[in-house]
Amino acid sequence: MMRADLVAKQLIYTQLQQHFDQHSLRLQHSCCDTLTLWVSESDLKPFLLHLRDGPLRYHMLFDLYALDERLRQHWDGQPTCDFSLVYQLMSVRQTCDIKLKVALWGDYPSTETITDLWPNANWYEREIWDMFGIKFVNHPLLKRILTPPTFNGHPLRKEYACRATEQPPFQLDDEQQAKEQQALRFDPGDWGMSRQSAESDFMYLNLGPNHPSVHGVFRIALQLNGERIIDAAPDIGYHHRGAEKIAERQTWHGFIPYTDRIDYLGGVMNNLPYVMALEKMAKIDVPERAQCIRVMLCECFRILSHMLFYGTFTQDLGQLSTIFYLFTDREKLFAIIEAITGARMHPSWFRIGGVAQDLPIGWDVMLREFLDYFPARLDEYDVLAMQNSILKKRTVGIGKYSTAEALDWGVTGAGLRATGLDFDLRKARPYSGYENYEFEIPLANNGDCYDRCWVRVQEMRQSLKIIRQCLDNMPSGPYKASHPATTPPVNERSKQDIETQIQHFLNVSWGPVMPVDEVCVAIEATKGINSYSLYSDGSNTSYRTRIRTPSFPHLQMIPQISRGLLLPDLIAIIASIDFVMADVDR
Repeated sequence: MMRADLVAKQLIYTQLQQHFDQHSLRLQHSCCDTLTLWVSESDLKPFLLHLRDGPLRYHMLFDLYALDERLRQHWDGQPTCDFSLVYQLMSVRQTCDIKLKVALWGDYPSTETITDLWPNANWYEREIWDMFGIKFVNHPLLKRILTPPTFNGHPLRKEYACRATEQPPFQLDDEQQAKEQQALRFDPGDWGMSRQSAESDFMYLNLGPNHPSVHGVFRIALQLNGERIIDAAPDIGYHHRGAEKIAERQTWHGFIPYTDRIDYLGGVMNNLPYVMALEKMAKIDVPERAQCIRVMLCECFRILSHMLFYGTFTQDLGQLSTIFYLFTDREKLFAIIEAITGARMHPSWFRIGGVAQDLPIGWDVMLREFLDYFPARLDEYDVLAMQNSILKKRTVGIGKYSTAEALDWGVTGAGLRATGLDFDLRKARPYSGYENYEFEIPLANNGDCYDRCWVRVQEMRQSLKIIRQCLDNMPSGPYKASHPATTPPVNERSKQDIETQIQHFLNVSWGPVMPVDEVCVAIEATKGINSYSLYSDGSNTSYRTRIRTPSFPHLQMIPQISRGLLLPDLIAIIASIDFVMADVDR
């Protein structure tokens, strides 16, 4: 019997063949659940329009990225080209995504923008221009987004060095310093801002990049009329560390610690989509015990992340008590995380095929104490914060958007469910055994700042329910798979014979070699949907690693929902989005 996702892929492909010329579609087979089709550059927009407005209803541009194909060794199932663009669409109705691929030729190719179809394509196309040098014709503001305006080169091109030791020493003479200083000058015209009339005069204000309300190194250039926001231009990239480039030099196993630093409040939840993608590529079956441990730890980190959001949300609105109490509660949960994994915020504890080690003796006692303690604390915070009349006046009706607008901008997670749409990957497309747990998906209706906070508070209660089920029904058995290609053997075996010792040495030092394939795995992370798209060319390192983070499209929506509001309202909007800049900039 065919799997449900394979059946869905075949049905969608058949419908597209009936609507379009079969010669304009080229199916690419891979282990990925996503339906992958190659289309010509001229056919791209008609395909996108049909997928968005036709019966399939792929309303969301989930991701858009590029690949430098010039050093690829294996071309099975795809045309030879210099670069390729990947347009990944998501539907809340269908059970699988669609990837449309476009082949490009030349050292610095160009193609037509799709910002007229999806507004969130703006930043994705700017990122591709910044990282690869691919130009998008008719883009409204094609400029660098993650690197400084004076940056030379395009870092994700294959000729760009992965390590600083491969580049000449950094120098900053007086002439270069003067250029850098000049580049810092703010010109409203460079950001698409303009006066409304010859007689009008507006004030321009920099909020950030170092400001307590922007939660990291993040800048918003504001155009104000008094305290009324006329326009806003988010400026990101101050936290960019080249995580996707680093993935090209690390072994598959060696990149796991780097995933922890993407959403640095998500802990092991960052590891999950990465290791799941590798397990799908290597066809590894993860033991039930390992899956249950993963779910339990992920939900613990969901609570930890939402705790910090809850506290900083109220803090930004002028209430300090909640954050002090919640930091005390976070320490209690961090103590449990540390007892289980040996670390607190960044355990890097998930492994390809399972987890790093089994649960320690007494883990259940500590966790049960927290499960009995925390619900009453949430009740107290509900009175302290959510029922606070001042907080309600600052947030109800502020920063509203509809479900349709959320899908247009690529909003996922609590921000999407606050508009009333019941879409959570743990229910819609269960993974890691989530189909075995009983929990509800909290929904709100107004899509404003208050509702985004309310949904996250309720999600903490549901996470407690999931963790208790993990605690009460923890399976026995191994905590990692016995897969020689990727999973190091247990220490007891490697100390007994030379064969397993050699296997352990090779897996840890050189890393596993993945088959030629590509795969994309998405999960419901703390801030929305997080996905890893991995491309293997048959070596022990990644040919291309694409990290789709939820915070990146979320910040792009700030101008849309803040125009016409007061400056203090923007602070509430920023607080309600729940982002960290490492998740945005990677």
